[in-house]
Amino acid sequence: MKKLRANMDRYFDKLDERWRALPLRKQHQYTLYFFVGYLLLTVAVVGKVMYDTSKSGNDMVIEHIENPVLKSKNPARLQDSVSTILKNQIYERK
Repeated sequence: MKKLRANMDRYFDKLDERWRALPLRKQHQYTLYFFVGYLLLTVAVVGKVMYDTSKSGNDMVIEHIENPVLKSKNPARLQDSVSTILKNQIYERK
């Protein structure tokens, strides 16, 4: 793990040296390109979300959550469950 960390540190140091070796105008130009790319990606994602939410039929139904164990008619399933056994083992219940 230390070797991986050292390799990563060396790699990032080399990248930093290469970045600092670039002329200031080139640094500004690259930064501007990355920002414009990020801006376009953000606009595309926001546009897609707006398009998807504006389509009709995308209504969200909010209702209460019901316990699926209580829905079942099988009494054996209600008597014992894996989570109850595990909780009893963890808390040393008998």
